[in-house]
Amino acid sequence: MRPDPTVLVTLCTGNAARSVMAAYMLDHWAGELGVALDVVSAGTHVVEGQPMGMRTRAALASIPELEAIAVSGHRSKQLREDQLDVADLIVAMEADHVRFVRRHHPAAAKRTATLRRLCLDLLPGESALLDRVDALGLADRPLDPAEDVADPAGGDVDVYVACAHELWLLTEQLARAL
Repeated sequence: MRPDPTVLVTLCTGNAARSVMAAYMLDHWAGELGVALDVVSAGTHVVEGQPMGMRTRAALASIPELEAIAVSGHRSKQLREDQLDVADLIVAMEADHVRFVRRHHPAAAKRTATLRRLCLDLLPGESALLDRVDALGLADRPLDPAEDVADPAGGDVDVYVACAHELWLLTEQLARAL
């Protein structure tokens, strides 16, 4: 019997590139590492229902392990309270997304951090994930823009590919810490 999956929300601005790529990547790493994850992606300022753009698809396909994944089902989603209610961890792509959660969903702030912050501070361990996350004091943690994964929006395919490769390394590190 598998344990209940850890529920992650990946969060960016438009739910069009970074959070989408990170979610697909975390799903991949969960399978590779045998980690039970349920990953959803969302955005802070979304045009609902938009399909994944060509540059995001190309960026995902630039990762050999992901080139064959089916991405046609993705539709952009605004972050919702019900997603936060069940999330064990909200993985933001930049400090502004953490600020958004702190401002609009303060109850979830203690489970919200940038991907890079989680990679730096969340250590693997025997104790439960929620206990390890609580110990980080995320709700009051100072935010550093140096932790941001730069938004590729408006850039050419090479910018999206660079973002995907950065996320690939970070999501592996996070998945190993979970």
